[in-house]
Amino acid sequence: MSATRPGTAGATRTCPHCKATILESSSVCPQCRGHLRFDAEANTGTTLKSTPLQVEGTIPAPADGACEYTMVLAIRDGRGREINRQIVGVGAMQPGEERTFSLVVEATEVPLHRRRKH
Repeated sequence: MSATRPGTAGATRTCPHCKATILESSSVCPQCRGHLRFDAEANTGTTLKSTPLQVEGTIPAPADGACEYTMVLAIRDGRGREINRQIVGVGAMQPGEERTFSLVVEATEVPLHRRRKH
């Protein structure tokens, strides 16, 4: 969980459905998609949400044998320092199989009164 105070940008909590760590401001869990609360602001479209990064790719298994894969997610700050690193999934593919990997980053504008003070 985040050391950030509740009510400030970046504060986190645990999803009561899937136990993932999510942003406190989330009205829907991005992991399990469970609804957490009614959010009138989100439903009226007044929250500015964007998708600044979306990547998808498909890889086939080699034709002559199985292969294993590890999907690693790393987040770095503006100076290139790693602030989070997680193994998202691992697995194997047999000849003729393929896997598609997707990464989506959603960003929501935080009102000035909720931004962190430096």
